[in-house]
Amino acid sequence: MIVTIYPNADKFLARTQAVLEKNEAANNLILGLSLRVSHFLPAAQHPPYFATVTDNDDLLLAAMMTPPRSLVLYTKLSDWRESLELLVQEVAARQWPIPGVTADPPLAQAFAAAWASLKETTYQVKMRNRLYELKRVNPIPATPGRLRLATTADLELITEWIFAFQNEALQRGNLAESREVARYRINDQDIYLWEDRQPVSMAAQSRPTRSGICISLVYTPPELRGRGYATACVARLSQLLLDSGRNFYVLFTDLSNPTSNRIYQKIGYMPVCDFTEFTFDLE
Repeated sequence: MIVTIYPNADKFLARTQAVLEKNEAANNLILGLSLRVSHFLPAAQHPPYFATVTDNDDLLLAAMMTPPRSLVLYTKLSDWRESLELLVQEVAARQWPIPGVTADPPLAQAFAAAWASLKETTYQVKMRNRLYELKRVNPIPATPGRLRLATTADLELITEWIFAFQNEALQRGNLAESREVARYRINDQDIYLWEDRQPVSMAAQSRPTRSGICISLVYTPPELRGRGYATACVARLSQLLLDSGRNFYVLFTDLSNPTSNRIYQKIGYMPVCDFTEFTFDLE
């Protein structure tokens, strides 16, 4: 087995994309992030990292990271202990700044424990997520309003909602970052609003892969929840994207939020797999 470090996303994808696309929905995170880095050159102060563990031509383990976000891992193995140990040692030798790790729960736990031991630090669960896939939208009750594409006129509102979403769902809101995300996502025509006389809910498309795409940034202000707006927004956007030629859609939910998990299953999203994100004490 050997560990290979890649200088850019294109070379990493040349080695991994065909394998990752064999289970495209489950691998949307690592595949979609790598494709996004390939198309959009990241800032010089936050260079991405890419690595694989291989045995001859067999891909055993893949890893990528876009700092300051967590390391994302992929494996097809049931016994990944040896390949994981090789990866941990190589990453440590290269002094990658690992703030956290996201993967299948046992794999993430094993990496977190090994890294924490090596770095003499501690780790904790940040989030437990479930990945859902949709191929057909179920009929849902009619909800007042309509779906529309967000425009530059919505920049302040979208900034506020992204900031609130990051604080609520990810525990890491940053207003300047939220404004930048809002600006480029609006420019890329990724963000949609459900409007009932005024904007009442938001959802976005992200991380397109060959046949699918992810729905993210689903947010409704607390005072407007419980009225079916998020359900209507996600259902209509999902149907719109299906009609555009995508074969499937995925989204991640926080397993600690039973409401969102129930809403998405009502729309037609079916559970695929779980991910756990661990973070490290970097002080």
